[in-house]
Amino acid sequence: MDGERIEGVWCHVWLRSHWNDQYFLDDLLVYADGAVRCERLTDLRGLGKLLASGRIAVTEPGAAKLPDERSKWVSRNSEPVTPEGFLLEVADKVEALNGRPTTRRRCWDAIGRFQQDPSESNRALLREAYLAVPPHLRIYVLGDMDRQDRPLRILLTDVGAAVEGGGPVVTSEMHAEVLDYFNQGEEGLAREEEHRAVQHADDPVTAGEAAITSEESLFPQGWPEALGLFVLRNEFPAPVVFAGETYPSVLHGYWALSAADASEHDQIRDAPSGREAQERGGRAERRADWPGIRLAVMGGLMEAKFTQHPHLAEILLSTGDSVISYTGHSDSPFWRDARDGRGRNWVGRLLELIRSGLVARQALLS
Repeated sequence: MDGERIEGVWCHVWLRSHWNDQYFLDDLLVYADGAVRCERLTDLRGLGKLLASGRIAVTEPGAAKLPDERSKWVSRNSEPVTPEGFLLEVADKVEALNGRPTTRRRCWDAIGRFQQDPSESNRALLREAYLAVPPHLRIYVLGDMDRQDRPLRILLTDVGAAVEGGGPVVTSEMHAEVLDYFNQGEEGLAREEEHRAVQHADDPVTAGEAAITSEESLFPQGWPEALGLFVLRNEFPAPVVFAGETYPSVLHGYWALSAADASEHDQIRDAPSGREAQERGGRAERRADWPGIRLAVMGGLMEAKFTQHPHLAEILLSTGDSVISYTGHSDSPFWRDARDGRGRNWVGRLLELIRSGLVARQALLS
């Protein structure tokens, strides 16, 4: 919107038709600025009205209802999704998209306060925070697959009263056990974080530089004199000496070395441009062992390019520690990045590896 990227999330809902009152599946999109789109643009208040009127349904209309459970205490099922609960969940999504605390985070904050001071006032605040969580999500609030939210339900029930939904009569010992449960969980988390810190001791502690994209570019009038990031492209004319031969570019070398026939190798090597070398190479018969060696050949050619041309290496080093996305329609998804998820971005990854090698070489020689 106006050049600014606004993050969002989506889910399916049932939308009632204007024409025959029948429901059909549609996308509900929610954005960080509070905008909501389902057929038309609205906001949280507008979504609440659409839910209350039945224009949008969050469960399949007309579907058979689940049978009543004998005991909510032993049930593994969450509370049913209701329009009111769904609206609370959508509001939570907006908070999460903006990096603000969600109802689940605020519930955990209240748990922490109660651990520090298990007073009745803090227990009341914890009850308020727990009840603010959308009802259908409360069993997930502790992230405990076995106990679900039962420890909280015990803690928030007064001593001498039965837990709602067919649960046990609560005792002061049960309250103490729940407090121990939270304390032990906190200690276990601290141990896990310490263990992870040892395992990941050399992970970067600060955010890296912004990712860069090496895009395929056409220069009908010839390559510019002022060098830029386009030199990272494999078709850039930088002569490369590799395996006893000199190739006009990495692309020339890659496709020439893929050819099974020596004469085709030479024709590809002598192509007037990298892209024409690719065209000729794509039509040539491939050597039998090519699938097993092509990644190493590409890596060797690219490394030779940047070690044999220091001025190009300086441009690669100028990318810092950025992730490099190598795009373009002329290369296969094996080599390039792709938005459809099929791209393996091997050229981008090799560029990052070669860059790291150049940095290491400078460090060891200094």
